[in-house]
Amino acid sequence: MRHAAIAAALAAGWLAIGGQPALAQSDDAATIAELRRQLEAMQRRLDALEARQRQPAAPAVAGAPSRPAPAPAARAPRPPRPAAAPAPVVAVPAAAAPSPAALEEAARQAGREAALEALRSDLPGIAFRVPGTETQVRLYGFIKLTSWHDFDSRNQTDAPPPATIPLQGSVAAMQGGDYGMTARFSRIGVDTRSETGWGRVETRIEGDFGGGPPTSNNAVFRLRQAWAELTLPDNDWRVLIGQTNSLWNEGLFETIIDATNLNQSFVRQAQLRLTRVWADPALNRTITGQVALEAPETNYVGVAGLVTPTQNTDGSASPAINTAPDLHVRLGWRQDGWEGALRGMLRQLSINTSGTTAPAPQGEQDTLGWGVAGHLRMPMKVIAPAFGPDELIGMAFVGQGIGRYFFGNTGGPDAITNLGLASAASGFDMEAIPSWGLTGAYRRFWTTQLRSNFSYSWSKLDYPDYARQFTPGSSSALALNDQLQQVFANLIWSPFATLRADGSVDTGWLDIGVEYLFTRRDLFGGAAAAMGAGGIGHGIQNRVLFGAVARF
Repeated sequence: MRHAAIAAALAAGWLAIGGQPALAQSDDAATIAELRRQLEAMQRRLDALEARQRQPAAPAVAGAPSRPAPAPAARAPRPPRPAAAPAPVVAVPAAAAPSPAALEEAARQAGREAALEALRSDLPGIAFRVPGTETQVRLYGFIKLTSWHDFDSRNQTDAPPPATIPLQGSVAAMQGGDYGMTARFSRIGVDTRSETGWGRVETRIEGDFGGGPPTSNNAVFRLRQAWAELTLPDNDWRVLIGQTNSLWNEGLFETIIDATNLNQSFVRQAQLRLTRVWADPALNRTITGQVALEAPETNYVGVAGLVTPTQNTDGSASPAINTAPDLHVRLGWRQDGWEGALRGMLRQLSINTSGTTAPAPQGEQDTLGWGVAGHLRMPMKVIAPAFGPDELIGMAFVGQGIGRYFFGNTGGPDAITNLGLASAASGFDMEAIPSWGLTGAYRRFWTTQLRSNFSYSWSKLDYPDYARQFTPGSSSALALNDQLQQVFANLIWSPFATLRADGSVDTGWLDIGVEYLFTRRDLFGGAAAAMGAGGIGHGIQNRVLFGAVARF
């Protein structure tokens, strides 16, 4: 009993000393004095407790009736038991008071721990909490090195869109390939998260160095994303303003190349977006609906080539006009590794030649652009557990006037006009360019750390008959692709990848890989349209890449 009381008293004393984190943030001298006062009080209580335990037991009260002894049993008397030896008394020395230096170090350590706790963030990676606020900040990004070799023709870029690869027989195709290396797509970004009276506010500013010429070492910083999003307290509704990925975007599979690949969209632009989330944790299901008004850009092709809203010809404004934002909608579903999405858009495309140097006649034309696309991602483990985290992906799209969102397919044009042709003498026409296509891909995990992606994409475009009147070999004729195909195969090693509890893979902070890329484009009008550019109406590109990405 005595030992337990002493231990309890000592524990209480040390808990009293360690339980003062707030004192560590005030003046050190005052903190030490307060800790010393508490320790001395605990020592006095310990001394008093030991003194009470050393006192003899109190005698019986006089006059108290004694209980009569029971009569002895009729049996042989037992031999007397030897008296028990008294238990040895162990002297427990009183705990020595910590030295002033120890008290000072304890106070400093408590202060450091309190400061670290105040800065600790819930965000992953390099993150901290701003003291005295409800705001957290995170720094993220990656360093990326890419090198490539072209075997057939000379693209002179690290990110060639399929729509613009050199045609067979052209000067670029005669030079027998090219080699390059770059780190300009390395990325850096800053996220913040703040709790407010309206809900959680998150912001992001992100950029890379891909704004300059692709073959120059003098990389130019460019803005990728700059947005703020409010999530209401029920976590069901979100409102976003700023520049971010378009709702039309969809990165279906992994590639090492940074180009806008066939049937893929990587548009980032200013927008106002509303998101509604329906989450069902019991079924591990999330359904997300989104609608956005996004920045427009009318691009069309005519006898003078590709025309964009920012072009100035001979000092005059561009005939390409933006009159309304692009409307995007998207519905997504995720459950147990499955993923599906439907997306659509409506666009207003306009030409107004009044006051410009565009060919006669003067006038204005409008047309409607629209697009619908969908994809499905299937976890292969539903067929057999032996497939592990493998995935099968399928995507298809159809639309008119969506070339800007599929830059890899078209090189930019949304519409085509006969402005400047003889057929437009009495009035010109503008038509949205129809297109459709599909993509199939398979993501194979050989091991948790080693994976591959295989894909095939195909796309078709259509044009009015007057497109055949464009001068063969001109920029207008060479901008019109009839069909495109692309094949990917890569092998990526992620030495720090781990398997999550749900069976998916966290690829870690380092990727090293090689990739093969085959691209073919067939020109609208074939060899006749390519006259002056080699006379062959298609282009073929074989490229091998090496890439390494280190994330932070």
